[in-house]
Amino acid sequence: MQKTLIIKNKINPFKKTILMSGDKSLSIRWVLFSSLADGISTSKNLLMSEDVLAAIKAIKKLGVKVELNNKTCKIYGKGINGYNYKKNLIINAENSGTLGRLILGLLINTTYPIKIVGDKSLSKRDFKRVSDPLSKFGAKFKLKNKKNLPLTIHGSRHLKPIRYYEGKGSAQCKSAIIFAGMRTEGATLIKAKKSRDHTELMSKILRLPISVKKRKNYDEIKVKKVKKIPVLNYNIPSDISSSAFFIVLTALSKKSELIIKNVNINHSRIGIIKILKKMGVKILSKNQRFYKGEKIADLKIKSPKNLKPINCPSSLNSSAIDEFLIIFLVAAKANGVSLFKNLEELNQKESPRLKWGQKILKKIGIKTTLSNGSIKIFGNPNINLKKKNYYKKLLKRPQSFYDVCYSRSIFWWDMVYS
Repeated sequence: MQKTLIIKNKINPFKKTILMSGDKSLSIRWVLFSSLADGISTSKNLLMSEDVLAAIKAIKKLGVKVELNNKTCKIYGKGINGYNYKKNLIINAENSGTLGRLILGLLINTTYPIKIVGDKSLSKRDFKRVSDPLSKFGAKFKLKNKKNLPLTIHGSRHLKPIRYYEGKGSAQCKSAIIFAGMRTEGATLIKAKKSRDHTELMSKILRLPISVKKRKNYDEIKVKKVKKIPVLNYNIPSDISSSAFFIVLTALSKKSELIIKNVNINHSRIGIIKILKKMGVKILSKNQRFYKGEKIADLKIKSPKNLKPINCPSSLNSSAIDEFLIIFLVAAKANGVSLFKNLEELNQKESPRLKWGQKILKKIGIKTTLSNGSIKIFGNPNINLKKKNYYKKLLKRPQSFYDVCYSRSIFWWDMVYS
């Protein structure tokens, strides 16, 4: 069943202060760490998204008690070896790649086979990139088509540490290996291409035996077996990916100003800020401080008079991987040609984001070229949508990341330029 969204009025200039919901990456990791803690962990501002709720359902299936209301979540951790592995257990990761991949590292010692399933979109994604390194610990995997969900994991009680090079820049793969190393006698050594480091930072706050040496292009991570995880009470910072839609809305609006409070500006997540600054958007980070290892700040965004094109450095790709589709909208309004290179990883997400990004721009009327993971966007600062636009949204949960990005992106564009 479908629903039509009609945008009738152009948005007026605004000056607002808002607070966004909690960071998804931190929310899921908090749920997983807390499930193995010794005692009750409490969070505030936990993101109530379907991915996070799927993580909560997963740990409940493993015997962990959870109390959830609109303001707080309490998880009654059962200790590092407290999971209740039952026969014929099925865990549904739904649409969450983070949950589906990370939890495999925690299930590495399961005494019974556990089946991991997901929705149609997640079932098309590559899980071989996680099962291959985890099998080196001693676990066994059976995957559909040797790479997809559903998969079955059969853990081992005789795990052995590994040495592994993670060269894709995938925080999910790296985190799954860290979690597996936490259950393994000896030292697991990971050489990892730079990517999000939320798992490492949370491990440090929890004082787990995990050390990180930062090199120029990669990190050296050493993981030893964890005997005990303390409780973690956490007021989760605002999500920069959710904030990004409002940052772009402000960038595309005239004479507007926005403050977003308490945003997680982890260095591995602020690619969108660096990119938009290069394009002329005024973004200031105020009241910077550290909380539970994460850097947070209040972001102040001012709309610019003109937007500049960008030859985007590939070094910013991993830190903006979830925001490129709306960054493309800014490039569409820039005065000149923008180039974004080496974005093949975008097509490894919930949907082929790079291909869908080009489709979004084409529907708006923006010329693009797409080749070998790179997209060139021919910006047009004078473009306007000239007719009434009716955009379909699914009444229930969208079936792919494209549905979300397409509907939200066009929604912002219509409000600004209709």
